[in-house]
This record gives sequence, structure tokens and C-alpha cells, in this order.
Amino acid sequence: MDFYVLQYYLNLNLLKKTPISTLVLCIGLLFCSSSTLLSQKKSNTPNFILILVDDQGWNGTSVQMSDDDPLSKSDYHQTPNVEMLAANGMRFSAAYASAPVCSRYRYSIQFGQTPARLKMIRVGMNTKHINHQTPITIPKLLKKINPTYKTAHFGKWGIDVDPADLGYNESGGITGIKDGGFDYRNNEKQWHNISEDPKKIFSVTESAIDFLERQARSNTPFFLMVSHYAVHSDITMLEQTLVKYKNLPRGKYQNHAGFAAMTEDLDTGVGLLLDKVRTLGLNENTYIIYTSDNGAVPMMPPKAKYQKGSNTPLSRGKWDAMEGGIRVPFIVSGPKITPGKESKTSISFSDILPTIIDLAGQKLPLTELLDGGSFKKALIKNRKYKVVRKTEGMIFHVPYKNGIAINRAHSAIIIDNFKLIKFHDNNQLKLFNISSDYAEENNLVNILTEKAVTLEKALDAYLKRVKAPKWKPGITWKQMPLEKINSQY
Repeated sequence: MDFYVLQYYLNLNLLKKTPISTLVLCIGLLFCSSSTLLSQKKSNTPNFILILVDDQGWNGTSVQMSDDDPLSKSDYHQTPNVEMLAANGMRFSAAYASAPVCSRYRYSIQFGQTPARLKMIRVGMNTKHINHQTPITIPKLLKKINPTYKTAHFGKWGIDVDPADLGYNESGGITGIKDGGFDYRNNEKQWHNISEDPKKIFSVTESAIDFLERQARSNTPFFLMVSHYAVHSDITMLEQTLVKYKNLPRGKYQNHAGFAAMTEDLDTGVGLLLDKVRTLGLNENTYIIYTSDNGAVPMMPPKAKYQKGSNTPLSRGKWDAMEGGIRVPFIVSGPKITPGKESKTSISFSDILPTIIDLAGQKLPLTELLDGGSFKKALIKNRKYKVVRKTEGMIFHVPYKNGIAINRAHSAIIIDNFKLIKFHDNNQLKLFNISSDYAEENNLVNILTEKAVTLEKALDAYLKRVKAPKWKPGITWKQMPLEKINSQY
């Protein structure tokens, strides 16, 4: 039994079911582990910066995510600083958000679990059922490895307890999308608004830089999460950036000048942060992760019916577990990572926690308590590596209807290069080989019948095992599922 697993069991009061001999062994390992961890040299302890942006699609930057597809970068947006990060790091062309909409994936990052296991279904739902005091969070685990770690979160939080409850030393508190400027009642403002600090890009960056400077002076290791409100609507930008894009040729799939301007303003904020990392001399021992929370809104303003959207060549966009809703940009730079390379390793947000902990020097065990696995070997070895998880594959659960999106409750599972989507209203199945068909145009369910059956069984077994909330007719995304549905697998 691992040190962290033991702590979890203690937290859940489950040790009474564990044999005495096992407990004695665990206690011995606990003290040995603690002694080893506390003796680690500060200089060998890496720093981590996780930059999370909001609603930026897989091809939302000027970084070509896949070497094989020129459409995997924007045909309009310019993001030179993200380009520089990619040139110094590794691109993951098959990276997935845990959910196609906000809050759910934020829990997944912090806890290393799927939203289905957490029973976290939608934005604004009651989360009293979630154990926010769990010892298995990124900040808490890092501090077990090295008690000198300082941790901070700035920007959009989207979780129902204060970041301090999850182990963060500093934060902006319990912030949500409205704190970054969002007014769904004012449609005109949503899509065009000039500001000197669009979506608080620069004020959030300033808070992050202040934290970096203090950690550099104190020479203490750190984990910093910068969670931007951009590029979520309201679409807000610097006036001079908007002028620039109004005078540039529009892209075929991305052609909204205001959104492009906001994207570049965000990139400028990222650049300020990266520059500070270099000037402080932190770049040699700091892993930097850049990603987005979900896919982009396919059309601006959003429309339920469309043929091709901003996420092309991926299908659909935000709100759906189709590729355009969950495949996201993902870049990692840091020690021993070969620069400028693409990895085709499939990863999800639940893999971030075990990977960070692995890079920090402690490999977490494969356990039912975690859905993710470490992709450290993919980073360091610079090769295609299949992430090992307790549960094979990656799970996505959308058990509600949403009129803006596909408007059908559905779940999905990805194993290797195959993705199965199951619609819950009539149990319809769709099977795609997403290595060659991430537009999801060729349904293989009647051709690869056995493959479809295998993936469906794996999906159903997981949802049943974690008692995931279950859709039933009449349930929409605007209701409180656990309180009003009272239905689970």
C-alpha cells in the first residue's frame, strides 16, 4: 500500500477493513518514505507552471499541433509566444480535456479523476457529495514530496471551495467566469468589447509574476497554476490588436477579428510570464504546461446548427464529446524534454496530477482512487508511449441534453486509436478511428462490430463501477443532477 493511498484510507476511515499485518507494513513504509522525501535536495526539486486557457480549440493557436496536418493550427490567429514554448517543448497532438465544458475538467485536473467518478456533471451543480478535503490533490501531494513547495492559483477557479482547502498557499479565491467579465444578458457586449485589461489577462499575469519573483528570492520550489478567463466570451481585446486583425486577411475557418485579437492578447500575457521565468533563471528547472479547458465555440455567436466550424478539421466543438469539444492544444517544456517534437501519446486531464507527481520524484500507484496515469516517459523518452492507467482508456460522460450543442445525452471512450460514442436516448453507437478520421465522418460500428462491442462493454463497466450519474428523459444540463435526477448506474 502506497503512502498516499494510506492517507486516503485514513481520510475515509477504511483502515478497519485492512489486516493488521498490512497496517504494520504500511506504517513502516510510511516512515521510510517520509525520511527519504524530506531528505531531498531543494536544488533537485523541479518547479511547475500550469497555464490553462479557456475555450481555445486544438487549432486555436499558430502552433501546428500535428506534424501531419496543416489544419491543426489556426489560419488566422497569431500566437508567437506559444510558438516559442512549443519550439522549446513537446506538443501532444492527442490530448483531451476531461469534459467539453467548464468546472468538470477543473476538478479532474486537481483530483486526477474523471468527472464521471466525481459525479460532477455540469456547471453550477451542487457538489456537496465531493470530498474536497481529500489528500490527493496536486498541491498536497507535492508538499508530501517536499514540504518546502509553495503553491498558488490565479485566475478562474470554478471549484466550490477555497483553493486553500485543496492545499494552495496563495490564490485569488473562489472565482468563476463572471469574475473575468461575462454577461450572457448582453449579447452585443459578449462579442465585442474594448478593454485595457481584456479578460484580466494582464492582471492575472501580474499576480503570477509577483509569485514567481518571491519564490526566486526565497529559492523555494513551486507549483503555479495560471487559469485564464480568456478566450471565453465576452470577447474583449486591446484596441490596437483589434485594428491589426481587421486589416489582416480572414481565415477560412477562423475569421472573427475580435476573437483573434483576444487570442493574441492572451499570447502576450503568456509571453510576459515566459520572459519572467527566463530572467529569473528558473527555466532550467521548471516544467511549463500549456493547454485549454475544452474545445472552442464552433461559431460566434454560437448556433446549434452548422456544417463546418472554427474547430475544423475536428468535428463540432464545446459542449460535445466529439473531437472538437474535447481535443485540445497541449504543450510541455522543461528539463530533459527534447524540444520541438510532437508526441502522439493519448493523454487526458486526469493524467496531469500523476505526471506532475512523477516528475517531482514520486510515482503514484495504479489504484481505483485515480483515473489518470503518468505520461512522464512520453516526455523524457521522446517516443510514443501508451499511458498505463488502472482503467484502460479515457472516459467522457455527458449525461444531459444541451440545445446549443448536439442535444443528445452521450458518453464516449477512447482506447488506442478508436473512439466509441454511445447516445443514451436510444443506445445508438458510433465508432471512429480517430488517428485517421478525427472529423468523425466514417462510422465503423457495422464494420468493426467486435471492436464496438468491446469498447461499449468497457464504457458501461466503468460507468457502473463508479456509479456515474445516469441520464433519463427530460433531464437537461440546467438542472441539478444529483439532487433532481437521483439516478445512477
